[in-house]
Amino acid sequence: MVAAARAIETGRPDALARDEYAAHFVRAAPARAHWPVCPQDVPGLDADPLWGRLGRYFALRTRVFDDHLLRRAQAGTRQVVLLGAGLDTRAYRLDWPAGSIVYELDRPGVLAFKQRTLDALAARPRAHRVTIPIDLRLDWTAALLAAGFDPAAPTAWLAEGLLLYLPPAAERHLVRTVHDHSAPGSALAWEAKLGVETEAVRTSPVYTAARDRIGVDLLALFDPEPRPDSAADLAALGWTTAVRTPYDFSRRFGRGPLPEPDDALAANRWTFAGLPER
Repeated sequence: MVAAARAIETGRPDALARDEYAAHFVRAAPARAHWPVCPQDVPGLDADPLWGRLGRYFALRTRVFDDHLLRRAQAGTRQVVLLGAGLDTRAYRLDWPAGSIVYELDRPGVLAFKQRTLDALAARPRAHRVTIPIDLRLDWTAALLAAGFDPAAPTAWLAEGLLLYLPPAAERHLVRTVHDHSAPGSALAWEAKLGVETEAVRTSPVYTAARDRIGVDLLALFDPEPRPDSAADLAALGWTTAVRTPYDFSRRFGRGPLPEPDDALAANRWTFAGLPER
């Protein structure tokens, strides 16, 4: 679903982010090959709650986290870890400085599907790319260290579209693990959904369209337990944190979703944390 949204965004003249690989992932999944991958496939594009509003949310999120990682790279960070990398193609899309290494962690089946699709395109990454097939609910740090990760070097960690699906205990463990393996100068960015949404929000068009039209029940994927305050937890450990809404960036870019009544995106937050240099 996110790959389809990125593919559609890529065809917009005012694209927030471009991913030339995204459409190929959709087409490579037989059960999803009929999904739209360009703006012309979506009548009333921006008015469509699924591929218009939610799709543009995913595009905005992609752009914001792209910019964040590139700022860290331009500031000297050469080690990037994508937690729950999914069909992320940042190792291929972004203009990485020389010496950059991108670690991608996700379940074996996900990374294998992505690799087959990219190999069929003869795609070549723009940074040194290391894939680590592992379930993040397990102990993943040993595999990361064995793959060459250097905990003494500053790292840009990203958990995009991950923590809101994890049980609270798993989120706390992951965030603490990131802290324990972060050198001064490291950064962590992630997406979260705060609070319990009202019934009116849970029956809003974004959720119902995803469920009824493509069979993706987002509400069933979200963990229902109260979310931890990971920003506060990291702040107590000495990190600086900034919590933003997607609409902060919609207004900054002059495009992207804006608030609406019974808004399925209103509880979403993007947090940017940094461990200061000593």
